[in-house]
Amino acid sequence: MMKGKVCVTGASGFLASWLIKRLLLSGYHVIGTVRDPDDDKKLAHLWKLEGAKDRLQLVKAELTEEGSFDSAIFGCAGVFHTASPVLGRPTSDPKAEILKPAIDGTLNVLRSCKKNPSLRRVVLTSSSSTVRARDVSSPNVALDESSWSSVELCEQYQIWYALSKTLAEKAAWEFCNNNNIDLVTVLPSFVIGPSLPQHLCSTAADVLGLLKGETIRFQYHGRMGYVHIDDVALCHILVYEHKDAHGRYLCSSTVVDNEELTSLLSARYPTLPIPRKFEKLDRPYYELDTTKLRSLGFKFKSLEEMFDDCVAYLKEQGHLQLL
Repeated sequence: MMKGKVCVTGASGFLASWLIKRLLLSGYHVIGTVRDPDDDKKLAHLWKLEGAKDRLQLVKAELTEEGSFDSAIFGCAGVFHTASPVLGRPTSDPKAEILKPAIDGTLNVLRSCKKNPSLRRVVLTSSSSTVRARDVSSPNVALDESSWSSVELCEQYQIWYALSKTLAEKAAWEFCNNNNIDLVTVLPSFVIGPSLPQHLCSTAADVLGLLKGETIRFQYHGRMGYVHIDDVALCHILVYEHKDAHGRYLCSSTVVDNEELTSLLSARYPTLPIPRKFEKLDRPYYELDTTKLRSLGFKFKSLEEMFDDCVAYLKEQGHLQLL
């Protein structure tokens, strides 16, 4: 059953690919934006999705090029903006390389949305990092959608990803409020699960390192929320479809310390050299209050389920061997 036409930006990405998979299974016609629609190798996984042959179109758009999303978005009832820059390598100016594209890219997409008379709702992928960066002296209370990360703290400690997501989301809210655009934002925690693209995404690479005995990738987590990739995709569709959905939605199944996580994983996968000790970080204790999302009837997969699915994927792809 056709549910109408929607646009997904950054279509080849880890989350966007899962979102497109779920949208197609739900009966939507999907317009996905990519940098190069002719890159068959990078996009092959999307064309293998059920329903892709009949209800998926991939079109070119550049995040920082104003107007490049106009044709993709025009005629769509919904827009899912998932595309966002991530620093995958050391750089001389990380602030300029991640902040400007994140903010300008979001505004470019929203300016195209403003031109579209068919638009019903925009769903923006933000991050739980937009609520977590706060002073260590902050009270130990559960963080909810009313919480915002401290811009000053992000600047001071050069937490560029959190800063980029915070400033981009704030810019989105200002623009949409000023232009009467129905916006809902989703704030996922650390996303775990199988990757549909052929290349190993950064989160799967982090998990693989941990399962092989490395601590460096997870060291900075300290205490972290985790959520299954499929739950994040389903959450986006839920808040798009639910007429009463509004504002921000934290999307996280469980919050655990590194030691709690690796204790669980060591017991579950005893043949893997999973580390048990991590350097203690001076960071505040926190929980994430997901009552708002759960009130819409949403149920999260468990920590065990998300890591089981991720481990099975890593094994299937030949990245990991279980004795």
